[in-house]
Amino acid sequence: MQARIYRYIHQATSPTRRSVSWFDLVEILLVALGFLLYFVVRGGVVDRTGEALANARAIIDAQKAAGLLFEPALNSWALAEAWRVNFFNFVYFWMDFPLIVGIGLFMFFKARFHYTLLRDALLISGGFALVVYYTFPVAPPRYLPEWGFVDTIEQFSNLSYQASSMKPFVNPFAAVPSLHVGWSVLLAFVLFMATPNWIVRGGVLFVLVAQVVAVMATANHYFFDALIGTLMSLVALMVAMWLQSAGYPRIRAFFGRRAAELEARQARPTAA
Repeated sequence: MQARIYRYIHQATSPTRRSVSWFDLVEILLVALGFLLYFVVRGGVVDRTGEALANARAIIDAQKAAGLLFEPALNSWALAEAWRVNFFNFVYFWMDFPLIVGIGLFMFFKARFHYTLLRDALLISGGFALVVYYTFPVAPPRYLPEWGFVDTIEQFSNLSYQASSMKPFVNPFAAVPSLHVGWSVLLAFVLFMATPNWIVRGGVLFVLVAQVVAVMATANHYFFDALIGTLMSLVALMVAMWLQSAGYPRIRAFFGRRAAELEARQARPTAA
């Protein structure tokens, strides 16, 4: 029985496998649990209002000194036209995690290697982000009324992260890093690896650019957040690529060796 389990794990974790097995149910459940834990833990770090506002104003001051304060102008520009508000609200809410889940499920069945790479990079970057959320809380621009920011999602959309049903999963002071941008970068990178189709590549680049603008136009993030989210996600991607090239092959080799050893032992004739 032990040999069969080892052999099954070795076969079921092949990066080129396209068939579906019981192991895939465990995989989906574990990934869902991982993301649920990420959102629950993130939502628990919320009781540091003064520190979060001070950090937010420090970011504003630093960007202003560097000539990189785009957020007030982008927020005002979006508010000037109803279609812009609706568009960027849609991008911010629906072209983030819902889009990633849809593409991830498609790749799960069609491109297992690229799915695994995206999965690991997302979860690793989420782990990095939780550390930053706890050690460096930052209030988003919508919490700084002195700059004239308007929360477009709260004011003009029913898709609000501040809804009571969302509160257990939302940390209002998790502006840094912006994983809306970081995860869009990961999605673009992996899809560029997965397909040469120019329509898919063009579409994912459009999503990336739109998300970079949307996080600031909706008054949810600073440019600094987008930069840190991108850098953090790229580091996570490098770790995920190492796992694919070295980490997982070693684990699979271990299960393969153990299965072969046990199978050989069971095949030996017993002494009379």
